[in-house]
Amino acid sequence: MLKAGPCVVVQTKSVDKDGYEAVQIGFVEGKAPRANKAMAGHYAKANVPPTRVRREVKVAKGASAPAAGSEIACSIFAAGETVDVIGTSKGKGFQGVMKRHNFAGGAATHGSMFHRAPGSIGASSYPSRVVKGMRAAGRMGGDRVTVRNLKIVQVDGENNLLVIRGAVPGAPGGYLIVRKAIAGKPEPQVQAEKAGKVTVAKKPAAAKKGKK
Repeated sequence: MLKAGPCVVVQTKSVDKDGYEAVQIGFVEGKAPRANKAMAGHYAKANVPPTRVRREVKVAKGASAPAAGSEIACSIFAAGETVDVIGTSKGKGFQGVMKRHNFAGGAATHGSMFHRAPGSIGASSYPSRVVKGMRAAGRMGGDRVTVRNLKIVQVDGENNLLVIRGAVPGAPGGYLIVRKAIAGKPEPQVQAEKAGKVTVAKKPAAAKKGKK
């Protein structure tokens, strides 16, 4: 369940002035945060309250950009549509190669001496260096992740809520971008089983009793 709005258009960017077409959106939540004079003037141009979170999104080809100061509600989505959800994944900290890159590791039995180590990282004579892109231990998570083709189950316009089937990136309470799916796939349909011939096993005939 996602809190989707209300959002306000803080700024509209055009090809003539900025070189590309996009819209800067602010997420309105509760009490308006403090803003310095520069940001206060930025919001005053659009006649909208200051927001804690702002995101810039591109305008789809053939679509008209909303005017600055207008409101965007979750009613632009409908139940049954598929959407892409963009967010920052959970940070895992510094992790080893088995968790970070799904390395198999060594034998877990006693005396192996090689359990979760990364192993060799290259040859010594040639090329006498570590090849670029070598997978190794390091910081994991905290990346921009896009989960595609999630289905909207319900849209609550009064409370600005979206009920989506599936997992979204990030921890609870994080901020996300929800857009209409750009590479939608048809929903798989349940196929009915074909009625086949029913075979009945025949019982073996009982042996007749008689004199030898």
